[in-house]
Amino acid sequence: MTIVHPVSKPYLTDRERDYVTDAVESGWISSQGPYVARFERAFADWNGSAHGVACSSGTTALTLALRALDIGPGDEVIVPEFTMIASAFAVTYNGATPVFVDCADDLDIDVTRIEEAITPRTRAIMPVHVYGRRCDMDAVMALAHDYNLSVVEDSAEAHGVRPVGDIACFSLFGNKIITSGEGGICLTDSPRLAAQMAHLRGMTFDPDHTFLHRKLAFNFRMTNLQAAVALAQTEALDEILERRREIEKRYDAGLEHVPGLTRMPPRDVLWMYDLLHERRDDLRTHLSSAGVETRVFFKPMSRQPMYLDPRWPELAAHRYAETGLYLPTHTGLSTADQDAIIDAVRSFPHEG
Repeated sequence: MTIVHPVSKPYLTDRERDYVTDAVESGWISSQGPYVARFERAFADWNGSAHGVACSSGTTALTLALRALDIGPGDEVIVPEFTMIASAFAVTYNGATPVFVDCADDLDIDVTRIEEAITPRTRAIMPVHVYGRRCDMDAVMALAHDYNLSVVEDSAEAHGVRPVGDIACFSLFGNKIITSGEGGICLTDSPRLAAQMAHLRGMTFDPDHTFLHRKLAFNFRMTNLQAAVALAQTEALDEILERRREIEKRYDAGLEHVPGLTRMPPRDVLWMYDLLHERRDDLRTHLSSAGVETRVFFKPMSRQPMYLDPRWPELAAHRYAETGLYLPTHTGLSTADQDAIIDAVRSFPHEG
């Protein structure tokens, strides 16, 4: 079946084209171009953060953040069960061990269960603002204070949720609230951490490029072309968030009182419109036949082969993963398209 309503599309305007054209015509297409610094400054300012460090993806942003905090072998990082696997991978890439905590009913980490997961080896907590719902950061920050832990926010799905942790990491993949195609950025108020992340992302070259590298590092740089797109997106972020708020409201109204369907709690910013359905797989087949693309929820980290824990079927994260899906959600989604998607959901035959 032809996809008429894709689950995601980037929202691009003339501004992105103009900035990219300018970057190409200037000859600066590598990571040394001026749009990188302009994007870093603009995104940090929008979020009220002192420093931004652009990089090649949301995954590399998390990896840089943990490395800058000197987290490595022998250390543990608390990570939600319900998250995209990049959260856990970043911990493993640094040689540390992810310790998983189940989700609450809003899909975010259950903050009442974090303390029992803390051990003498715990170095950091990584809250994830799932689908745009802000975690209970007051509780997270209080625990971090009590146990002298760092906080790395995985904000890949939450552009518009302003950071409070030591470092917040955003993805700029093509399906995110704002995008550069591929890309990411770390925000922090610490000049030391910002300098360390910037140093590490560029293979720890010294200013004179003597090719003497004093420590193991990465090539996680963002290009000037990507930064040109990211800057244009950042300058439109207020408009983008408002458009998405309207999309959320239309879905809320249109999907009220649908048999078998459970709407999820409101989001602080809308990344994806998530919901539960008692016949999730049948609904997805029905929607696909109408040209509506959907995605299922993340599977628990403890179900993943590299982190397998035989207790995964007992998790709330598993229960939600079995019945959850999200509908097409992107900034350019028209009212007519959204009405067609809502009609397709409502036309699904209810049994009983």
